[in-house]
Amino acid sequence: MVAVARRADRLAELAKQAKALPGKIETVTGDVTVPEDRRRSLDRAREAFDGLDVLVNNAGVGSICDFERADPAVLRQVMEVNFFAPVELTREALPLLRQSVRPLIVNVSSILGHRGVPHYTDYCASKFAIQGFSEALRAELAADPPNQRIGVLVVSPGPTQSEFWQSLAEKQEGVGSRGEGAISVEKVARRIVRAMRKGKHEIIPSGRGRMLVWLNRLSPRLADAMVVRFG
Repeated sequence: MVAVARRADRLAELAKQAKALPGKIETVTGDVTVPEDRRRSLDRAREAFDGLDVLVNNAGVGSICDFERADPAVLRQVMEVNFFAPVELTREALPLLRQSVRPLIVNVSSILGHRGVPHYTDYCASKFAIQGFSEALRAELAADPPNQRIGVLVVSPGPTQSEFWQSLAEKQEGVGSRGEGAISVEKVARRIVRAMRKGKHEIIPSGRGRMLVWLNRLSPRLADAMVVRFG
């Protein structure tokens, strides 16, 4: 496995914990929004493992603010991290993935890629974009020969017990939720692994998240009223 992150100390801790597990881990300190760092990550996979079996696009940043008051520069930052970086990394990884057996792309989206909510306009826009990209790419790749076909799994979590809430690009006081009812990252990870093994196209790990998505499909007006009232 090749793990990529901006914080070297976190990568070192991950590598230390991984020593007790089968296989090996390579770490790359870098920023996925930087083209050179994306290339270094793929080069490391090629050098250390002779290829790439699974690409997991998990980097993300959020913003909580009234759209009218939001800083336009933050929208560009959110789109760069949540959309452009994974898209370009995927583009560069495709030739390497095609050399693998049952290759897979895992794009971590959000339930807010299915249903927009107030004060999360930047974040929702980025996740709707990655959702559309993933669906279009899956259909495109389905035309490849079976022995080269790359799967695409979209993971749409609800609130998760992570550093998301402490690492927002912008936060306006008094608006937005604080992740009530969040589930653990371990639970999300287990469900992702299970979905990978089963060849799923998409999963929504949170029960509350699934309820919101289905409500929005069955009764958009009721979903509108719910998110206006509860956020």
